[in-house]
Amino acid sequence: MIKKHLLLYFFLLPFFVFAEIPSGYYDSAYGKTTGTLRTALYNIIKDHTVVSYDYLYTVYETSDVTSSGYVWDMYSNCVWTPGEKKCGDYSNVCDCYNREHSVPQSWFDKASPMKSDAFHIYPTDGKVNNQRSNYPFGECTGTTLTKGKGELGTSTFSGYTGTVFEPADEYKGDFARSYFYMTTRYADVCTTWSNGAAVVFSSKNLGFTDYAVSLFLKWHRQDPVSAKEITRNDAVYAYQKNRNPFIDYPELAEYIWGNKAGQSWSTSAIDEENAFVFSIYPNPCSEKVFVHCSETENVQFLLYNLEQRLVRYGMVEDDYSIDVKGLFPGIYVLDLFVDGSSYKTKLVVK
Repeated sequence: MIKKHLLLYFFLLPFFVFAEIPSGYYDSAYGKTTGTLRTALYNIIKDHTVVSYDYLYTVYETSDVTSSGYVWDMYSNCVWTPGEKKCGDYSNVCDCYNREHSVPQSWFDKASPMKSDAFHIYPTDGKVNNQRSNYPFGECTGTTLTKGKGELGTSTFSGYTGTVFEPADEYKGDFARSYFYMTTRYADVCTTWSNGAAVVFSSKNLGFTDYAVSLFLKWHRQDPVSAKEITRNDAVYAYQKNRNPFIDYPELAEYIWGNKAGQSWSTSAIDEENAFVFSIYPNPCSEKVFVHCSETENVQFLLYNLEQRLVRYGMVEDDYSIDVKGLFPGIYVLDLFVDGSSYKTKLVVK
């Protein structure tokens, strides 16, 4: 089933959003396994350009803005114009927005460069940010915050029984990959953090406790990388000159903590593993377009016009066809999804 947040992301964002990974950026990580892979990634992404804490609001103008021009707040349904209604004082949800440290800054005593590292700091509603406090992320049967996205309550996830903040399902993968980044970028210090950090960070599992590695791998798998994250990764790179590897190559989490630990990583191995070859015909078409592909089951599609409007979506039919009857003549973008990966091509309807 197509995830609702995927539909939303591709509806709101420009079509052709691809990660612009600098040539050779990850070369030194090729062939590495598990702990040595994490160390190689640490050496690639450390020593980034540190932006000031106040300058994060400027970063957000490109990293966390919807196509409608509003701040992308993962904690609330409030509507913010970038640069306006920055907190100060607040009493209620939607009074103002500020900067949320997904890894609470009290855990690392507000030290730099963690305090202003945009890869884990997001623009969010001030009130919900305050309610989250410095509680760890988790799953719970708690109280849904008014106008907020997420719940606060007692953990129901194995390994921890304290109070946790559970973000909205559509953003759980985003936060998991933020934590993968943090325990890799700060591999040299994260196990020394305190004031609650020990719930998450440990030297036991290459930076994580049993609780954290199980929780974040679950969220990472259930909520794949979105176009929002790809756009944000590129935008933050423009300022910090480093990247989140787990957005560029989501499989890295499996090679370090998951079901591929011990195996050598390379982009070629990933490409072969996820190889998907397809063609469409006839193109131009008028009633149906047929998809000839290497994968024959569970192929999902999204079809957009050039105004970025989603006009059709669903599963490719058993006869490998997609119905285009009733569409206005013109150029469309066909986006096929297979095993969480996206493949785009141009389709002409006559």
